[in-house]
Amino acid sequence: MPTIPASISQLTADAETLIDRLIAWSNLNSGSTHLAGLGRMADELESALRELTPDITRIPLDDHGRVAIRATCRVGADRRILCSGHYDTVFNETHSFQRARRTGDGQRLNGPGVADMKGGIVAMLATLAAFEQTAHAANLGWTVLLTPDEETGSVASCATIRSEAPLHELALVFEPARESGAMVRSRAATGVFDLTVHGRAAHAGRNPEDGRNAIMAVSRLLPAIDQLPSQIDELMVNIATIRGGGTINIVPDSATVELNARASTTTAAERFSAELAKIAASIHDQNGFRATFSGAFNRDPLQSTPLREQLFTELQGCARELGQPALEWAHVTGGSDANLLQAAGLPCLDGLGPIGGGLHSADEYIEVPSLVARAQLAALFLHRLANGQITVPQRS
Repeated sequence: MPTIPASISQLTADAETLIDRLIAWSNLNSGSTHLAGLGRMADELESALRELTPDITRIPLDDHGRVAIRATCRVGADRRILCSGHYDTVFNETHSFQRARRTGDGQRLNGPGVADMKGGIVAMLATLAAFEQTAHAANLGWTVLLTPDEETGSVASCATIRSEAPLHELALVFEPARESGAMVRSRAATGVFDLTVHGRAAHAGRNPEDGRNAIMAVSRLLPAIDQLPSQIDELMVNIATIRGGGTINIVPDSATVELNARASTTTAAERFSAELAKIAASIHDQNGFRATFSGAFNRDPLQSTPLREQLFTELQGCARELGQPALEWAHVTGGSDANLLQAAGLPCLDGLGPIGGGLHSADEYIEVPSLVARAQLAALFLHRLANGQITVPQRS
C-alpha cells in the first residue's frame, strides 16, 4: 500500500501560514500596468523562492522594468519539470478592489488575485517545499517561471515561456481550478482584434452631406460580427470597445471597434480571421469608406492529447490516495500560458491551483481548504514522478 510522505501529510499544519502569505500578496497591488506594484511583487516572490533555492534569475522583458522570475533546483538533472505561473492581476492601482478578507465562517478568501493566480503561486511554493523533503527528490530537477503580463496576453514574456519548453519533460500550471474543483482539460485560443473604418470629415452644420460618418459605418458592421459565433462552432466574440470622433461639429472620419475572440479549435480561429477580413472588405462597396483590421490569436488552443489524458489519470490516483474528492477536468474558454507551452511541445497539467471563482471581478475568491489540498495533490504527483511510479515518455 503506497504511503504518503510525512512532509506532504503535514502540509495541513501550515494552512494558516499559507493563507497569511496569500492575504499579504493579495493586498499588494500588482496589476498588469502597475509597474511599481509589479516590482514590489517581484521582490516578495524572490524572497519567498530563496526559501527553496539560491538559484534565482530576473529576466528583463521590456524597457519598462517588467521581469520574469526564474528559479531552478538541480538544473543538471536528467529529468526536469516546469512550474508555471503569473504574478500580475487584472486589478490596477486605481481599482476599488484592493484588499483580501475571509468570508463564509473563514472558509472562503475574497481578494484580488487570490485565485488568479497568487493563490496558485502560494500553492506552487508549498508544493515544492513539501516535495523537497521527500526521499527521492534528488531524482527530479525543477524550474519555477513566474511572469508579469499573462493577463494582457503574455506579449513580453512569450519568448521566455516558449524557451523553457525544450528543457523540461512536463509543465505544471497553477492556474485556478474551476468552482466545481475541476482542472483544465482544454482551453480556447484567445486574440484581440481592431477593426477600423475610415470615412471623410466635413462640417456637421454647413456641409454634412460631403462627410462620411465612420462611427455610423462601423456600427453597421457590428451585427455581422456579433453573428459570427452562431455561424462558427467553438467561437466566442466580445465586442468590447468603440472609439471614434472628436469635436462635435465635425463628421467623424475614423472609428475603431476592439474585439476579443476565443476559439476552441484551430479551425474556428482560422474561420474567424477569414470572416472578419470579409466584413472589413465589405465596407469598400460603400462610397467614401475604407476599412482595415489588425490583430491575431496570440495563443493556440490547448487541446487534449493521449499523454495529457494519461498524466491526468495518474493525478486522479494521487487524489484518491489523499482522500480528496474525485478529480475531474473541463474545457475553459479563457487562455493561459499552458497554451503557449503545449504549442512549444511541452505537455501540461493545467488548473492545479486552488478552487475558486468570480475571476476578474470583485467577487474573486478561493475555497480556503483547497489551498493546502492542491499543494498536497501536486506534491504527491511530483513524489511519484521522482520515485518512478509515474513516467513521462521521452519526446522525440
